[in-house]
Amino acid sequence: MTYPLAADSAPGLSWRGLETRVGLDALPAFHRAFLRWRGVEGTESMPLRRVQQRVEAELNRMVQAGLAVREGDDWRLMSGALEGFEDAAPYLPGEPDSLPM
Repeated sequence: MTYPLAADSAPGLSWRGLETRVGLDALPAFHRAFLRWRGVEGTESMPLRRVQQRVEAELNRMVQAGLAVREGDDWRLMSGALEGFEDAAPYLPGEPDSLPM
């Protein structure tokens, strides 16, 4: 299944679309970088399944903080939600209006 970077249902950047851009090989390192950026400690020693669970927990915290909206099995990140997360920059869409930074 592919996840678009933008959908008609809500504005913002699709987290699943972003993961697709990152690619399967780089995804574990990307997830660990996301968790470090969010202040989660011990990410390097976490099993991959635990990393995935923590990523989803952090995305849900972003929903609670008004930085994202949950849409089924995806999260739509609002503008500014990834500000300061430099590891995401290479994978973000090129259109200036869609950048969440």
